[in-house]
Amino acid sequence: MAVSRQFPFPPPASGYHHPTPWDTPVDPVPLPELFRRQAEAHGNHALAHFLGRDFSYAALYDEARRFAGGLKANGIAPGERIGLFLPNIPTYIAAYYGAMMAGVVLANFSPLYSAAELAHQVEDSGTRMIVTLDSSALLPTALEVLDRSPLERLVVARLADLLPTGKSIALRLFGRKQVTPIPHRDKVDHWRDWLGDLAEPMVPKPDDLALLQYTGGTTGTPKGAMLTHGNLSSNAQQADLMDPFSREEPDVILGALPLFHVFANTCVLNRTMQRGGTIVMLPRFDAKQVIKAITQHKPTGFPGVPTMYQALLDHRDFDKCDWSSVRVCISGGAPMPAPLREQFEAATGARLVEGYGLTESSGVVSANPYEATRKPGTIGQVIAGTRVLLLDKEDPAKLAGEGEAGELAVRGPQIMAGYWNRRDADSSAFATVYGEKWLRTGDIATLDDDGFLAIVDRSKDMIAVGGFKVFPSQVEAVLLRNPAVKEALVIGVPDAYHGEMPQAYVVMNPEDEATAAELKDWLNSRVGKHERVKDVIIREDLPKTMIGKLDRKALRAEVLD
Repeated sequence: MAVSRQFPFPPPASGYHHPTPWDTPVDPVPLPELFRRQAEAHGNHALAHFLGRDFSYAALYDEARRFAGGLKANGIAPGERIGLFLPNIPTYIAAYYGAMMAGVVLANFSPLYSAAELAHQVEDSGTRMIVTLDSSALLPTALEVLDRSPLERLVVARLADLLPTGKSIALRLFGRKQVTPIPHRDKVDHWRDWLGDLAEPMVPKPDDLALLQYTGGTTGTPKGAMLTHGNLSSNAQQADLMDPFSREEPDVILGALPLFHVFANTCVLNRTMQRGGTIVMLPRFDAKQVIKAITQHKPTGFPGVPTMYQALLDHRDFDKCDWSSVRVCISGGAPMPAPLREQFEAATGARLVEGYGLTESSGVVSANPYEATRKPGTIGQVIAGTRVLLLDKEDPAKLAGEGEAGELAVRGPQIMAGYWNRRDADSSAFATVYGEKWLRTGDIATLDDDGFLAIVDRSKDMIAVGGFKVFPSQVEAVLLRNPAVKEALVIGVPDAYHGEMPQAYVVMNPEDEATAAELKDWLNSRVGKHERVKDVIIREDLPKTMIGKLDRKALRAEVLD
């Protein structure tokens, strides 16, 4: 079969618009070694700014080394697992790199997990110890998990120790609702007590396991993607190679995306560290805090998900924000609606580009260029060292036909080693093509002559309407062109005649008063006959994932159950 429109090989130079050539090599040097180099080069420079206090490269590197020493002194051996159950705080950085310096495998746990969810992943990963914070939103959950799971120990950081003096005193005096006292009990230690002697960092091999990142993956059930040191280091460098701006210019990244998530882990933490930049770290996304931080700290970049950009536009203080320092905003995690992108760029003057990645790819596969040619509505072109294929939608052992949509398959140095203790899932997650193993993304994509990819939909989200395939995202894109519609999700619902039919769920812009019947008529006059929706349901809100992207899976479960 001809594959002239597919890329088992580098894309044509004429269609490539990133600042570095596709075949620019990346060095899979482990992250602890990258951190050592940057600490030597930028010792007094701030790696993190947190609520009014700076944390330098040298200080966080030494704290990471001391945590590595503490792990060794307390019998946590290389290859064993510890977990991070933390918001965006400087302790996350020290614990993350410190564990890697000790050869210990990390498991990233969402601060939004319930005790049951956290306990399940602790048991699945074999996590011995968790680092958490004395936050009232975290510590009670962690203590419950300590009592009901095989977890052996909690190490608890104190928020007051991370704040400037004035804020620290205020928290101690008036922050009783914000923090939970660290109990004096067996199996619970203070973070500072786990900071041992300065350890000589291990230099793991690129193929050594570094991180278990839990994901629903391509088959729906939570499982740990095994990301190696080489995967994480390569993807940090690949993300950096997309940046056309001079290293002599300031590099300040607003860190409102949660670091437990792979998108932020690569694009906020690892990429910024290896470039020698600064993270303006916010504990969580809050539109008012983001607007204040942008005006005060002048970040040059802001990675986020579409709902974050919408929340900023909707905030009453948006017009007070000074966006002049922001060169680029990178959107990922969910499709970027064209009206939102156009409105955000017009209001801020910042360039908003869409990219794509998966947990299984360490974070990033492709992106639109930060400067030069881009194609809105696409996920851009593959990043350095990454190859893609489009597989037949019915038979992944075959390639899609010339010019046809197919399941996106990816190969590159950032692709995971497999799923933790789930060989059954590995067999369906990878396809063998050209004698090589390719990650199946589960996303249906098209590829144009310039190498720009566009995601049509998730293969498992396709709706079968009387033998025709309907892609929900295409119907949603039409709905979002209506100025009355703020958010939209489309799912398939049972239908006696067609088997399934699309049904739309929308959140309206507050100033519009269109009825559901009017929206249905408007939409059905603009889509194909097989794409016409059964109903439009207006709701106050739509379900979202832990990082704020619209959650079609949760909506489907809610409606069909």
